[in-house]
Amino acid sequence: MPSPSSAVVGRNDLGDSVMEFDLAANEGGFIASRVLPIFDAPRASGNFGIIPIEQLLQQRDVTRAPGSGYSRGNFTFEPATYTTQEYGAEEPVDENEAQNYADYFDAEMVAAARARSALLVAHEMRAADLLFNATTWNGASLTTGITNEWDVNHTSNAIPIDDVEGAVNKVYDGSGLWPNALIINRKVFRNLRNLDQIIERIQSAGAGDATKPSDITAEMLARVFDLKYVFVAGGTKNGATEGQAASPAQIWSSEYAMVCKVAETNDLREACVGRTFHWSQDGSQPFGTFEEYDEPQTRSKVIRNRHQVGMKVLYVQAAHLLSNVTTL
Repeated sequence: MPSPSSAVVGRNDLGDSVMEFDLAANEGGFIASRVLPIFDAPRASGNFGIIPIEQLLQQRDVTRAPGSGYSRGNFTFEPATYTTQEYGAEEPVDENEAQNYADYFDAEMVAAARARSALLVAHEMRAADLLFNATTWNGASLTTGITNEWDVNHTSNAIPIDDVEGAVNKVYDGSGLWPNALIINRKVFRNLRNLDQIIERIQSAGAGDATKPSDITAEMLARVFDLKYVFVAGGTKNGATEGQAASPAQIWSSEYAMVCKVAETNDLREACVGRTFHWSQDGSQPFGTFEEYDEPQTRSKVIRNRHQVGMKVLYVQAAHLLSNVTTL
């Protein structure tokens, strides 16, 4: 790609215009920013401190004698680092094509949506690789292989409620934290809705015998599992190499599910499985900054979407990875 031959101009109007695309992305199941909430970092990379799990659980004598002081916290922090990386995607808008097809679609809007889609898919893939990771989560305290898979071949003997409850207790036993979320992909979600144990639990809660799998929502599953959130990842990637026929695949693997504690505040001291560090000083926005520049040699206007982020696991003990979830 030739270097820009003219000044780069910000296109905040495109960012505003693709607000509907953001909503579509959320409906499509891009969950990275929800399971790894964004923290605005003061520098592109730097140091911060993590309170060790054992200190989070430390008990203190809070008895006060007359004339004496009160018990004070004396946390020490383990050093940790973060690094952000700039990511971006560009889409050229040929001037001739833009004019020729102006009656049918807005070429700039199509280019903006494609550039942001490329950015979000890549962001989602990094999150999935970070969390659905059997190397990071290994050993009996951090991962469990499911015996009866959550799929249509095990509708009567799969026990997802028991599996999730076991993972919840593993997280608590290892960290003292109660998990608040389950992460699954959309295929696993659709499978769960057909399992007898799920349907029976929902019916016993008053839904009635007429409950159909299509009636079961992520919010209903959250109540079944006694968790605040069930994050259903629906993003799709092309599993084929360039030049081959398309091979659609779920970004978040059907092999895994994760029970975890996700952050609910912007306080970096909140214990959680991880965060996304975002550096904005170079003009980055969490879901991408739109820019454009002219490229006279191709008679094109180039639309760019970029951001600068870095993902990091903070407390491995704040999550439990379930494997062998389903092969279907």
